[in-house]
Amino acid sequence: MAQPSSQSLISELNQRSREIFRHIVDAYVETGEPVGSRTLARRLGQTLSPATIRNVMADLEEAGLLVAPHTSAGRLPTEAGLRLFVDGLLEIGDLSEEERRSLESQCAASGRSLQQVLDQATETLSGLARSAALVVAPKTERPLKHIEFVPLGPGRALVVLVTEDGLVENRVIDVPLGLPPSTLVTATNFLNARLVGKTLEEAKQALAAEIEASRAELDELSAKIIEAGIGSWTGDKYSGGALILRGQSKLLEDVTAIADLERLRALFEALETKESLVRLLEATRHGEGVQIFIGSQNPLFGIAGWSMIVAPYGNQQEQVLGAIGVIGPARLNYARIIPMVDYTAKLIGRILG
Repeated sequence: MAQPSSQSLISELNQRSREIFRHIVDAYVETGEPVGSRTLARRLGQTLSPATIRNVMADLEEAGLLVAPHTSAGRLPTEAGLRLFVDGLLEIGDLSEEERRSLESQCAASGRSLQQVLDQATETLSGLARSAALVVAPKTERPLKHIEFVPLGPGRALVVLVTEDGLVENRVIDVPLGLPPSTLVTATNFLNARLVGKTLEEAKQALAAEIEASRAELDELSAKIIEAGIGSWTGDKYSGGALILRGQSKLLEDVTAIADLERLRALFEALETKESLVRLLEATRHGEGVQIFIGSQNPLFGIAGWSMIVAPYGNQQEQVLGAIGVIGPARLNYARIIPMVDYTAKLIGRILG
């Protein structure tokens, strides 16, 4: 049997029920605690009696919008209730000038790689939202300008990749112990002579044939280093490049019970899977603007108690390259965080453009 939509439920609520329900959600966002009729009467300025409010709350509970967590008179919004609130009753605020300036200054790209810009944007968004923030970084699909292997120490080397539009990305790879520096120089020269001007995907496709045709020029060790260097970017089997997650410790501030801790552990495990990145990118790619996923209704994780506000960012050709958002308890301050996520996504898109 099909569930009624948020809009149909809203149309069935009279003005009094909407006002009471809005105040219940507002109080829940502020405190995270069940809201009682006497508390609501005070918030409403005694315009309604506690008895009248209790009757309305009973109707809202019967409609599946509220739930009583225990025997007290207090009520909490259900996931369906929060969905209805976000879809039809939420009054979205605007960013303060201070918040705009903070995001703009922290997201400035001057002298920094794309990875650094995204990392700082995520850190800043987490701080402003007072919750965890995440970003899905894109795979590099721009033509290459320069590739270089730099020794870091025993068993490790840094692969530096510069695209034609000036973005710099780095990867650390494992190399055999005792690797002579000349091998890294050979690998650098080989790649720059043949693969500059190609995208990483094009480079990967051409690599096997190039190495095979150049056996007289390359020894086996150099060939392995070259394959490892390109593979550090192209080896992933999902459509996003990497997940950056910041502010996880802020999620612990709302954990008050073992069940909450278990849900938090499940959330972190879900975020670590590449399949989650695929679903996240697909969800943002097929939607427009900011999207809100609430609790177990969330098709990405399906874990009760958590919500995510996420927006895609792209380039000048309107191609979706990644996504940025905030994840936290279901009582996120949606009115404040939605414009924050939207503005940050647009800033990143402007930088990429």
